[in-house]
Amino acid sequence: MVKGIARRVVVVKSPDPKVFDEAIFLVREETGRGPGVTTERLLKEAQAVAENFARSQRERRLAQLPWWAFSLMGAGGMGAAWLLTLLL
Repeated sequence: MVKGIARRVVVVKSPDPKVFDEAIFLVREETGRGPGVTTERLLKEAQAVAENFARSQRERRLAQLPWWAFSLMGAGGMGAAWLLTLLL
């Protein structure tokens, strides 16, 4: 438990609840004092970081599929392509 310390935080809801519920960013005190730094800009930056992380995790899960899953998807795609050429 931390006592006597006040921290500025930005809490962002997850774009993909399967990856994480919410992201909590601790903001340094000197960050808010700089020129051009607004609350909206901090919030947008935090949202962009959270979205990039969620996207990278989705891509990582896709890359972890077994080889036979990719084979089935390729075979299914080729079968659909052949069926479309025969029907047209």
